[in-house]
Amino acid sequence: MFPQVETQRLSLRKFAEADLDAYADMCGNSEVMRYIGTGKPLSREDSWRNMAMIVGHWQLRGYGMWAVEERQSGEMIGRIGCWQPEGWPGFEIGWSLRRSYWGCGFATEAATAAMNYAFIQLQRSHIISLIHPQNLASVRVAQKLGEKLQGTTEIFGTEVLVYGLSQEDWQIM
Repeated sequence: MFPQVETQRLSLRKFAEADLDAYADMCGNSEVMRYIGTGKPLSREDSWRNMAMIVGHWQLRGYGMWAVEERQSGEMIGRIGCWQPEGWPGFEIGWSLRRSYWGCGFATEAATAAMNYAFIQLQRSHIISLIHPQNLASVRVAQKLGEKLQGTTEIFGTEVLVYGLSQEDWQIM
């Protein structure tokens, strides 16, 4: 139910209650959250609820976001994976890292693993990533994944960019 995926430097694994401190640190950081959801940081209690929603997504859909652990340190550094709650505009690969782990290539490394999982294990024909137009770092990650700008949509009252990639285009990369 909760497959673990390994990369060179990371483990993508199921969330555990022990991840709450690190997860609340990430979700409580205004710089991390400025382009996610409502753009506001979450309280510790709301971070717990958000983490529980991620675990529930796995139960209901059979896939979801993984906790990302840096293998060398054992630190939980973020969440990355597959996301498609009810009403979502498509099957998304999303990523978010704790601020102290930005700029290390971890988002691209883990999102590549999640994308491979989506195309190979889940046999998805198309993936998207929804990105706030001002989030240039995430635009660069999407481009490194081979995703192309495919339009815009509205999420939580905010217009976001829709980057996407088909399985067919992924196979020839």
